[in-house]
Amino acid sequence: MCGISGILRTHNQANPIDRDELIRTRDSMSTRGPDGTGQWISPTLEIGLGHRRLAIIDLSPSGAQPMAWDNGRYHITFNGEIYNYRELRDELSRAGVVLNTHSDTEVLLALYALYGVGMFAWLRGMYAFAIWDEQTHRLMLARDPYGIKPLYYATDGKYFRFASQVKALEASGEISLETDPAGVVGFMLWGSVPEPYTIRRAVHALPAGHFMIVEQGRVGDPQAHYEWDAPVTPSFEDVQSALLETVRAHLVADVPVGVFLSGGLDSTLLAALACRILPEPLRTFSLGFDSFVGKSYDELPMANCVARKLGTCHTEKRINSADMPDLWESVLAAMDQPTIDGFNVFVVSKFAHEVGLKVVLSGLGGDEMFGSYPSFRQVPQWLMWSKRAQHVPGLNALWPPIAQRLRPSQPKLKGLLKYNADMGGMYFLRRGLYLPDELSDLIGQEMVEEGLRAYDPVEQAGKLIGNSKDNWQAIHRLESGQYMRNQLLRDADWASMAHSLELRVPLVDVRLREYLCAHNFEPARSKGKVSLVRQMVPELPEEIFTRAKSGFMFPIMQWLEPGELRKEHHWGADSRRLAVRILKGFIQSQS
Repeated sequence: MCGISGILRTHNQANPIDRDELIRTRDSMSTRGPDGTGQWISPTLEIGLGHRRLAIIDLSPSGAQPMAWDNGRYHITFNGEIYNYRELRDELSRAGVVLNTHSDTEVLLALYALYGVGMFAWLRGMYAFAIWDEQTHRLMLARDPYGIKPLYYATDGKYFRFASQVKALEASGEISLETDPAGVVGFMLWGSVPEPYTIRRAVHALPAGHFMIVEQGRVGDPQAHYEWDAPVTPSFEDVQSALLETVRAHLVADVPVGVFLSGGLDSTLLAALACRILPEPLRTFSLGFDSFVGKSYDELPMANCVARKLGTCHTEKRINSADMPDLWESVLAAMDQPTIDGFNVFVVSKFAHEVGLKVVLSGLGGDEMFGSYPSFRQVPQWLMWSKRAQHVPGLNALWPPIAQRLRPSQPKLKGLLKYNADMGGMYFLRRGLYLPDELSDLIGQEMVEEGLRAYDPVEQAGKLIGNSKDNWQAIHRLESGQYMRNQLLRDADWASMAHSLELRVPLVDVRLREYLCAHNFEPARSKGKVSLVRQMVPELPEEIFTRAKSGFMFPIMQWLEPGELRKEHHWGADSRRLAVRILKGFIQSQS
């Protein structure tokens, strides 16, 4: 895990690239890579690559970046991990390729030299990288299928710039800081900025599962390198084997690996399987809150119970409202783009870093892969009910005033008939924070209108659904492509890297997905992960299988608004108010 950056001159009349700018951009990401720095600038001053290193695999100097290959023809700056790099090394060696290091970075260079943009079919991991071909003067940027690792770029006709963070590009001092209305509107609609938009008009996210080519002054459009398909016909046993194998793959490291243990099924499964694989006791970490003590949604008692049962080396931390002022300022300073999430990962990552850990596993993605969010049931049901209601005579005329009267408790009800045409619209109604016509009072009508001209949430949801075979697969693609990608994964990245911690997500794995998301894998849809985990780890306490699912809760608004009379008490009210606070606080922290 690292921070990467680069500058490419794309106009022959432009000045040579600025070494100081390259280093300034790179070093603004110091927490992403405290173990080393590197830069490479071409002899013609056409391109420069920057790198901040967090050493995880091949800790020797030979693993440093940017790395060169084939007598200096290819140069790479890489952020992430390739979990099957050892198997790929063996394949390359059998093909006669001579490798000089033990790093996964060199494997990427060798694959690109052999296969070009066909290299992605070989990769299993989380990655964002840039490879420069000094012979053809071609730059390729690429990002993993799920978007676990971020990559942003900006172009002005003279230079093409890229980095792991939006704030790093801002630190260059060479891009416009003008706010992008599409990014702001997207944030207020969802609680996170939907890619490819960012909070800055000049900066774009390379979409997950895409690569792009820059050559001869032309910036190519992003192209998909991964097709979302699940061609296998798995059995229950196949999935169990795949789960064990993905945990084993994600434990590959030359430093100790721990697990964030929340007390839920996903992190518990990871911890149990990791305990079987590792020769030494597993380190586990849990976070709790003083205000939750004695409540059913306090995660620490269950996490402690699981840790004792598994025999892990367990550490826990509770925080309280007195921690909130410092936490709020620290989170806003570290946050790369506005989001209503990431607080819990930020705190527990700081905790793990303080005890010397550099790598942790997280159960993030389990709900998307197993279909255990309520949305997998609710969205198709709501769509069915609302379409039936359309046949009620006069309802279209009667519904707006009814919804208006109900608005204080259910503000999104008025959109029930407007967004019920398809699955994408109903998903937006279920998952979104605000409806578009609620935003003008919050961010201004002009910004709303311009933002919605560029970004249509329902249209984007439809693109994510694509050619889904059934409702389950449609919701899986929506949850993975919208909520998980734009919020959970992005927030896990900046919040952990703020503390120089690599966060890995074994359940967000391309091979595992082929099994869990196969059209005909009924256990994922009926029995669910409870049966799967119970079979795989029968020694777990029965309470973990029978307790109600609640999700990890963080009492942010309770601490920010202690004792305040709240005007909204409906589901999602805290998230809506938090979004307003976050946007205001984020903008103020940047000024």
